[in-house]
Amino acid sequence: MAGSRGEFSSRFGFVMAASGSAVGLGNIWGFPTQAASNGGAAFLLVYLLLTFLLAYPALMAELILGRHAHSNSVAALRKVSGSHLVREIGALTGIAGFTVASLALSFYAIVAGWMVAFCVAALAELSGSTALSHWLTSFGLWRNVLFLVIFLALTIGIISAGVNKGIERWSRRLMPALLVMLVVLVVYVLTLDGAMTGLKIYLMPDFSGVLSPHLILNALGSAFFSLSLGVGTMLIYGSYVSDDENLPLLGGVVTLVDVSIAVLAGFLVLPAMYVALHNGVEIFTASGALISEDTLIFTVLPELFATIGLPGVVVSFTFFFLMSIAALTSAISMLEVPVAYVTEEFNTERHVTAWVIGGIIACFSCIILLNFDELFGFIITLTTRYSQPLLGFMFCIYVGWVWRRDSLLQEIRKGYPEVETGLFWKIWPWYVKVVCPLIILGIFAQSLQG
Repeated sequence: MAGSRGEFSSRFGFVMAASGSAVGLGNIWGFPTQAASNGGAAFLLVYLLLTFLLAYPALMAELILGRHAHSNSVAALRKVSGSHLVREIGALTGIAGFTVASLALSFYAIVAGWMVAFCVAALAELSGSTALSHWLTSFGLWRNVLFLVIFLALTIGIISAGVNKGIERWSRRLMPALLVMLVVLVVYVLTLDGAMTGLKIYLMPDFSGVLSPHLILNALGSAFFSLSLGVGTMLIYGSYVSDDENLPLLGGVVTLVDVSIAVLAGFLVLPAMYVALHNGVEIFTASGALISEDTLIFTVLPELFATIGLPGVVVSFTFFFLMSIAALTSAISMLEVPVAYVTEEFNTERHVTAWVIGGIIACFSCIILLNFDELFGFIITLTTRYSQPLLGFMFCIYVGWVWRRDSLLQEIRKGYPEVETGLFWKIWPWYVKVVCPLIILGIFAQSLQG
């Protein structure tokens, strides 16, 4: 089955695709502001610790389950189940996963469209089209619809080309480009006045609240959600991995790349905020707290870019192009989840399926835009705050409690014959069985408390 449905042709291709799924808008704008609001380097240290101790085991659960089934999440959960009832619960979990992935893409495409619009606005500014630039950076229905359609068309085009010619090919191109642009922007911003203040806040730890449940759960939530866990994106990517690959090693590399880009983004965003403050742009609310993430991206940074003249326009284009790439690599994995399910379960043609499902998501995105105040925040809360933790919990339960231990071990042995003697097998099974579900429930409980 794996051969007919596609398979990553190289380890590098998989790492770029999986890292692209993990590295999204949240890594580049969300993580740095979380760090700044939660003790700087203290939050950073807790985040790094929890990523490798807890988020990595949950990631491995999805990757191993996906490769074992070489199929979509519905079929994968059914395959490891024993009784009829457990199989049906697994199928419902898989269906819920691709539904949540589709809902998440419906709001994500709107935000990604804004990124693309701001990127084009910088080009319009360079060409002297001030009126067009103003329209592109103004919140309007037709601008929003146009650019969400453009963004989804790019996503659908990549997915419709398949695993090798679509997902892998473009991930191998986009992820290195993202990394290069991020490094270039960091180097440039650090040369500006005020940058060192932001850098000190990012790197100087405030340990006064490092053991507070609030900081720990925030750091864990950032680690868990930044790895795209809970909706089956990593499961479906794992299903395209060769049986000869060492999954614990691959999962570790993906985690390391994701964390590295999130940390590197902190060297860009926090110094940029204090460069803006130095240039007279306000970055604090009336209460003294840092401004919200969306205000930072779409108001503060553009105002900063405007204060540094022509170089600012070039930096603006580079920054929003970077954000568009980050959004695209994540959106690819979101769309692949429902497309893989439909093509495999109903034997449909991938190209047609991708455009039909993408079209349905685009229509739902337009409904959100027409009812923005009521639906936008609701869909974000429903998918990321409530649904994703519960689905992540279910994946851990099926791998830790439902899947037979000998069959699980046999799957990991395919690419790692000596796994039984290593540290991974001595720790990971009980981690994913006991610790991960409890922590995920902790995240969910925090979400219920607001």
